[in-house]
Amino acid sequence: MSHAPTGVIERPTPASPTPKSSLGSRSLPRLAPLGFAVVSVALGIGIPLAAGWHSRIQWGMLSALFFLAISYVVTTIVENQRQARDRLATSVMWVCFLIAVVPLASLLWTTIVRGAERLDGYFLTHSMAGVLGSEHSGGVYHALIGTLEQVGIATVISVPFGLLTAVYLVEYGKGTLAKAVTFFVDVMTGIPSIVAGLFILSIMLIASIEPSGLMGALALAILMVPVVVRSTEEMLKLVPNELREASLALGIPKWRTILKVVLPTAIGGITTGVMLAIARIAGETAPIILLVFGSQLINTNPFEGAQSSLPFYIYEQYRIGEAASYDRAWAAALVLIAFVMILNLVARGIARWKAPKTGR
Repeated sequence: MSHAPTGVIERPTPASPTPKSSLGSRSLPRLAPLGFAVVSVALGIGIPLAAGWHSRIQWGMLSALFFLAISYVVTTIVENQRQARDRLATSVMWVCFLIAVVPLASLLWTTIVRGAERLDGYFLTHSMAGVLGSEHSGGVYHALIGTLEQVGIATVISVPFGLLTAVYLVEYGKGTLAKAVTFFVDVMTGIPSIVAGLFILSIMLIASIEPSGLMGALALAILMVPVVVRSTEEMLKLVPNELREASLALGIPKWRTILKVVLPTAIGGITTGVMLAIARIAGETAPIILLVFGSQLINTNPFEGAQSSLPFYIYEQYRIGEAASYDRAWAAALVLIAFVMILNLVARGIARWKAPKTGR
């Protein structure tokens, strides 16, 4: 007669989990916002057309309002009010993002379309010497040379001052003097470019100095210094204090620690800030009009005689009012945008190249 083995305890079979209520687990699919956007655009365009409204701005505003309303109502019905508020906040951020991007994209597209019609090798290698405003010849070479020289001189002047000022504020600055320097840097960051131009113009009138590219570069340097100071200051603050303390603990002087440890660590961010400052002054027009006067001839000497620049060239050609001059203005604007874009790409490349390398 067989007997069941002793010492064996039978474990109860675990009960299957109770299924959740379908109402509590409902959620919208991931592509729901795209569907809301399509429906909102259809309503935002269809209703105004039926009412006789033909303004694209009105279409965009109504589409945005419909998108926010539909997102909130549908999410409240399907999910819950808490998720609806979260989706409403996300939708508001997306709408604000599109409101900011659409004008920029439209401006860039218009400049590319209008400027590409006139931009070619001839335009980049010839000046406006002897060319009438109504003629379709002429180019931007003299203005491009002026911009490169003026921006280059302003960079050579402003970067050392801005870098040393930032080092002082971060590494040495304490007390009233540091607070005063910080205050004046903040004030200079917001001054209009025309004020810097008037300041240099007053010096020119007192000292009887003739207009030249150097005078324009000095005004641009005034505008560039606070940007360099602020960007460099923030990058230096990001350097860990442990690196400074380790260097000082080895008996290395503070000035050498700054030169060999702090600055090399922050060089990527500093270079990016300098490039952004150059891009900020490259499009300034008011100081150039006051101090450089503009010229249709090629002047490679920034220390003597009037020069032109890309912003001044655009202003000059648009002021002529001819169809050919408008085309040249749009082409010069495209060259200026390309110049600034190249600077930003170079800054990003340097920042990535000089970024601290982490071990795998």
